[in-house]
Amino acid sequence: MESLSETVKSRPEGPGAWVSEIAERFGLPAAEVLGPATFYADLVARHGRRHVRVCTAASCFAADAGRHVPEVENALGVAADSAGPDGEASLQSVRCLGYCYASPACLDGDTPCTGPALADQLAGRAEPQAPPIPAADATGDPIVLAGVVAGEAAWRVWPEVVRAATPEQVRAEVAASGLRGRGGAGFRVAAKWAAALGQPDPVVVANGDEGDPGSYADRLLMEEDPGRVLEGLALACFACRARRGIVLVRSEYPRALARMRAAAEQARADGHLGRGVHGGDVELDIEVVEGAGSYVAGEETALIAGLEGGRGTARPRPPYPTQQGLWDAPTVVNNVETLAAVPWIVRQGGHAYARRGTRSEAGTKLVCLSERFARPGCYEVELGTPVAAIVTELGGGLRDGAELSVLQVGGPLGGFLAPSRLDVPLTDADLAAHGAALGHAGLVAFDERLEPEQVLRHVWEFAAAESCGACSPCGVGSLRGLELVTGRPPTGQEYARLLRVMEGASLCAFGRRVPAAVRSLVRAYGERLRGWDA
Repeated sequence: MESLSETVKSRPEGPGAWVSEIAERFGLPAAEVLGPATFYADLVARHGRRHVRVCTAASCFAADAGRHVPEVENALGVAADSAGPDGEASLQSVRCLGYCYASPACLDGDTPCTGPALADQLAGRAEPQAPPIPAADATGDPIVLAGVVAGEAAWRVWPEVVRAATPEQVRAEVAASGLRGRGGAGFRVAAKWAAALGQPDPVVVANGDEGDPGSYADRLLMEEDPGRVLEGLALACFACRARRGIVLVRSEYPRALARMRAAAEQARADGHLGRGVHGGDVELDIEVVEGAGSYVAGEETALIAGLEGGRGTARPRPPYPTQQGLWDAPTVVNNVETLAAVPWIVRQGGHAYARRGTRSEAGTKLVCLSERFARPGCYEVELGTPVAAIVTELGGGLRDGAELSVLQVGGPLGGFLAPSRLDVPLTDADLAAHGAALGHAGLVAFDERLEPEQVLRHVWEFAAAESCGACSPCGVGSLRGLELVTGRPPTGQEYARLLRVMEGASLCAFGRRVPAAVRSLVRAYGERLRGWDA
């Protein structure tokens, strides 16, 4: 499957210069190519001979209030989201490169640069800095991080399963585990798998389009333990009786893309994929596909639209993807972290997994701490662990003795907690009761150097930039919200009405969650955001 981003990535011109050529090559009307070509950030960006992507997302913004962006512009002599003279260089602002533990960050081509000296690294006055992701287990028996922190080899379960187990047995263990999706929705995995049964030629997609700023758990897994991700995907395909699996890796993760592709080739060479796998009657192939730059394309219906070559916009449901998904085939979409837990569950048993976490939300979760913490990194914790313990005991509080103002939990559409409200268990239900959400479980700390109005404006800037525009309540509403918070608090009921319309009428969770996120921020800051408590 050749993606548009891979087809046009090396071309310096804008879409207008190549739409007709690409349409003719694929035998499509020009309009069908123009749609995605003007939607995805990687295709719209004017690529110069040197292309730099600078992160403007939550953790990088919290690190220096966004001052790194003009510094990068000065170092390159190019304004953000533009190209320099004669195509020498181009600069693109993006939202999250997965270096939230070492913010701020940018990608110079595929070379990451991190830390406060971005301009010096880009100008050649300093070597590019890209420290590895700090990772640790806080459970005593890692499940998802078994390979990363304990050195447990992947592909230990798969050969025995294809020789001696049945799809029903795999589904039964996952059902007994209570495993829920770790990409944000929290849907029961076994129930999603069961929904695709009884239909011909199902497809299973590993969603590696981890777009939540503040989270880099999927990047860690795809780079450091890609075999476990592929083994989990293979087991999911087996359970769903699917002969085809796809891994979608976001383009902002070039190293993860390379590692996943290499791991897939190695899996074929080792006999884990192909026909007659390990002497049985299982047939399975897995393909690794690159995304093209879109936050909302991580939503499963938008992801499927992107894989089909269309604009990555959400689709109304029903039909659900498990009924009619990729090219109308029944399609199961599971997050990378979700799949990485499946080999442990199948080997140790679903009931062993269910004993971890809480009675209502079983298992473990990867939690990512941002650069503002004294000990940033990715930690595996049991669900139900108090957020306060994660912040103080694992994260060590904030670096340099800084004082926490608000804590963002679960990404830009998650929510914010005040420092006095951190004694809440890390579960979907408990966080929702406090106006936040689990999401990908990225924790981004904002300290006293930032004014509340700056953080509020940043949330709306993200919403306006990343809304797919498929529905007016979100597409128009996010732009209007940004206009309102850029000025004085609005008079009358305009702001409150805007939030109600977005919350009640948006097509997907993106637009519906923005009002909850901004309300939680206002509550977390209290009197300091008086006038915005709509």
